[in-house]
Amino acid sequence: MDRKRLKYTLTWALLITMLFVLIELLTVFDIIGQYGITTIVLIGINLIAAVGLNLVIGMSGQFSLGHAGFMAIGAYATALMTTALPSIYGFILSLLVGGLISGLVALAVGIPTLRLRGDYLAIATLGVSEIIRIIIINMKITRGPAGIFGIPAFVNWQMVFVLSVIVIIIVVNFVRSTSGQAIIAVRDNDIAAESLGINTTKYKVMAFVAGAILAAIAGGLRASFIQSVSPQDYTFMQSITILIIVVLGGIGSISGTVVTAIILGVLDVVLQNFGTLRMVIYALVLIIVMIFRPKGLLGTTEFSLQKLLFNSGGSHDHNDSKNARS
Repeated sequence: MDRKRLKYTLTWALLITMLFVLIELLTVFDIIGQYGITTIVLIGINLIAAVGLNLVIGMSGQFSLGHAGFMAIGAYATALMTTALPSIYGFILSLLVGGLISGLVALAVGIPTLRLRGDYLAIATLGVSEIIRIIIINMKITRGPAGIFGIPAFVNWQMVFVLSVIVIIIVVNFVRSTSGQAIIAVRDNDIAAESLGINTTKYKVMAFVAGAILAAIAGGLRASFIQSVSPQDYTFMQSITILIIVVLGGIGSISGTVVTAIILGVLDVVLQNFGTLRMVIYALVLIIVMIFRPKGLLGTTEFSLQKLLFNSGGSHDHNDSKNARS
């Protein structure tokens, strides 16, 4: 069993390393230009935010539209702190502070609002996001509607790639943990979960806070990479963009989120000349997927390299033993 787990882990590590090296070679030989690098970075940032939202929607079953607000907190924390302390240490500290503030806000908001369900919760979280944006607009330190420009750049595609992998590993292991299974139990049937002694509000809030922290990290990365931040960057449409990634990939599927983030990132490049018409095309794609694949591209299933490796290995072992008997 230990050998199987080691083989599984090393195989994933090898695949990730090969992908990293491939992208590095493509950039070194200028096959991927600056626009391609920008696309890779934005895919990674959206992926981090979408994985966080999938924790809320897919794992705990809470429909949230407040992700843009938490991204704004992380973005402005990075903008203000790295402008005052323009070093990599200031940038790392800004991600931590942004995540902490976002988590505290999510905790304060989540305890009363997560007792709501469905449309009521969606409206409540959307209201929270707009409140955060309006507060940012009316604060002098954030320079109001004008935003902040000239933010020191510390983000590159290598950093975003590594952080994306780390976030996925942490979230996947969290979902498989006791707390993660409790969150899924609450999603499936909160009354049954509560009858088994599971504190439903606690686990809903836990997922909500974790999603908010990841959203803040994504916002901080985006602000440092683009080198500017404005309240207009974090409107309702930003929440919808992240929501589309989660829904198209499959609510509750981390693999689906990864696949969809990459597909939409590439699609965004292909449709770059269509301007605002891109959102109409996205909407049409979403409608088509919902008609033919109501649960998303992968539904609630996950891509399992372990099954692929060991099922084939098991069949070989079975055939070998069968041949030996004959």
